[in-house]
Amino acid sequence: MTTTHTSLETGVSSAGVGIFADALDAQAVPVTRVDWRPPMAGTEADLATVVTDPLRAEANRRAVEAVLAVQAMVVDVAPAHEVLGLQKGEFLHAGPPLSWENASGPMRGALMGAAALEGLVEDPEDAEALFASGEGVSLAPCHSRRAVGPMAGVVSPSMWMWVLEDPEDGRRTYCSLNEGLGKVLRYGAYAPEVLERLRWMSRTLGPLLAEAVRATGPIDATAILGQMLQMGDEAHNRNRAGTLMLLRDLAPALVTSDADPSDVAEALAFMGGNDHFFLNVAMPACKLQLDAARGIEGSTMVVAMARNGTEFGIQVAGTDDEWFTGPAQIADGLFLGDFGPEDANPDIGDSAITETAGIGGFSMATAPAIVRFVGGSVPDALATTRRMGEITLAENNRWAIPVLEFMGAPTGIDVTKVCRTSILPQINTGMAGRLAGVGQVGAGLVTPPGEIFPKALAALATRTRSRADRSG
Repeated sequence: MTTTHTSLETGVSSAGVGIFADALDAQAVPVTRVDWRPPMAGTEADLATVVTDPLRAEANRRAVEAVLAVQAMVVDVAPAHEVLGLQKGEFLHAGPPLSWENASGPMRGALMGAAALEGLVEDPEDAEALFASGEGVSLAPCHSRRAVGPMAGVVSPSMWMWVLEDPEDGRRTYCSLNEGLGKVLRYGAYAPEVLERLRWMSRTLGPLLAEAVRATGPIDATAILGQMLQMGDEAHNRNRAGTLMLLRDLAPALVTSDADPSDVAEALAFMGGNDHFFLNVAMPACKLQLDAARGIEGSTMVVAMARNGTEFGIQVAGTDDEWFTGPAQIADGLFLGDFGPEDANPDIGDSAITETAGIGGFSMATAPAIVRFVGGSVPDALATTRRMGEITLAENNRWAIPVLEFMGAPTGIDVTKVCRTSILPQINTGMAGRLAGVGQVGAGLVTPPGEIFPKALAALATRTRSRADRSG
């Protein structure tokens, strides 16, 4: 479709099939390309209902205001059994609710390793029968306990958790400590060295961090995220600057503690050698912000995107804790060593909470180096951030993107805008091997399954009509 407008100069705006614009370019005719797409099929009636909802505009204004007002502070590090109330046999996982029967290879591997870590079995392989029987074990999403977990996201009672708090209202969120890359539990690996590393983290690293955080005082994670974006991180697959800033804040308390100097040295080396260490602070910081918008009737803002390796799910501010799910997709990206697409599991992890808050794949423009890790090009990264602005409600000026004239990170995914434009949120992510025990096989770019947004829109429309019926 093309339309011509006349002013002092004649130009052409082109939307739809690119061949028209290409032909005009070839003839040196000024042309503006408009990225227009029809609404998602079958959403017209629900869009009309939700867009005209008298509560929507004010509800979304309140939701944005609530999210942007949160200051996420690191206030503690503590075992999951203390801060989440997890009991023996209780396990949390990434993504929407999941049963063992539907669990993917990396999710099974992580659960099997966690069962051995907790002493429920001696050999992780023996945990398959335990979970299949369901006797003495239970599974629940991390989000159900105000927590988030990267990749498989498995949390068991003895694991230590970052504790973040909004000082304004005392709300808290949680995330486990980051193990590093490669063969790690969150990617479904459970070899002896994986379990020994986790035991060391519970025995040594967790208590050291707890003492350091308490001695240092609250650490402003929201401010660190803002600085990271100025320094080339996007806080999902690139966290180098964030990790170094966290290390800067904690190191004085660590080296002046009464702990064994060799333990302190080992902890500092581990954190300094793990560029993703800050990811597990960024994630609960984003969740703390987004949770502030939960329960606002009429709001169409997405407050969670999460994947369990089988399904991709979203939650929306105006529909309480209901999940809208579809099949998780396999990321398109780069693979490690001899691994290829056939080795990759579908998308997995709660780490898309970063994109939900406006960073990660939504702020790829601030971290052009990331394209060498997940594929694509620098122009792709810039275009992606601009495109995400088309499906969001606001910009977060605390998280400015220098290369785009310091525009704020696009924040507040709007279900109606996704359905109206057919533009899906862009996520950059690691890829786990599809078989239990393999670990990481690559990293890439992925989007949610398109059908989950019309499902959320339909639920919002039902609530809108119900309100109208009650008031009428």
